[in-house]
Amino acid sequence: MRPRTRRAGLERTGEHRMDYGICIFPTEYSMQPAELGRALEERGFESLWVAEHTHIPCSRESPWPGGAELPKMYYDVYAPLLVLAAAATATTKLKIGTGISLIAQHDPLVLAKEIATLDQMSDGRFLFGVGGGWNREELANHYDFPFERRWKVMRERIEAMKAVWTEEKAAYHGEFVDFDEVFSWPKPAQKPHPPIHVGGAAPWGIKRALRYGDGWIPLSGRGDTDLIDDMATFRKMATEAGRDPDSMEVSVYVAPNDPDQLARLRDAGFSRALFFGFPVGAKDLLPLLDQYAELARKVG
Repeated sequence: MRPRTRRAGLERTGEHRMDYGICIFPTEYSMQPAELGRALEERGFESLWVAEHTHIPCSRESPWPGGAELPKMYYDVYAPLLVLAAAATATTKLKIGTGISLIAQHDPLVLAKEIATLDQMSDGRFLFGVGGGWNREELANHYDFPFERRWKVMRERIEAMKAVWTEEKAAYHGEFVDFDEVFSWPKPAQKPHPPIHVGGAAPWGIKRALRYGDGWIPLSGRGDTDLIDDMATFRKMATEAGRDPDSMEVSVYVAPNDPDQLARLRDAGFSRALFFGFPVGAKDLLPLLDQYAELARKVG
């Protein structure tokens, strides 16, 4: 793996190192973003990642991939970029990311400006986690295209946003995104743009990450394969696609809280482990963050 910046509180010597972060569905009843950001930075965590759902349709028929009953936090989750802006202004080193942003629900010109603004405001600390989503009815309330085409929609939106971020006069002409030359500022602080981390299970999530991403985010406990096997698949597919697997980050979403399992992920070359932060108040969440921080120090 390439050299990577570490937080002093969670530093480990040796060849293989992982960063540690928290992924969460922030709500009005959970620990608020500024306080949470400071708590994470004080404990040495590298990053904060927040989920997105603009709404949950009352007539939803799409099954939740995680089980039978959709948790309350899905209905109540805050808007992610506003959460990350609050966390960024309360911290100086903590990276902030979407985990994940439902790209197909967004106008790419608007989202490109919002992300560039956030990246500037945070001095280049934004990580752009993206995904296609699972809720057919939610997506249908945003745009009128077949749910099965959301992956192409996502790709075109990302390609269009890259053009806006990197070109003085940007244009894009695709099946779902189409605009002539535009001026759009600010440009992101990170060059050429914030890193794009594509969520999704192997092998399709890997294929998408290799095509237009800078990293891959598999979800622990989902899919039909073991994460260690998935990492081997990722490295093989990256090499076959002409991309250096060591130039891309692989982050485990909802990482296991078992030290032996974390050590296996570390030794397999995973870049980042994201522990799940429950949407609860500081009284209940801070002790959990302390446990995660101690676990991260133990594993390295």
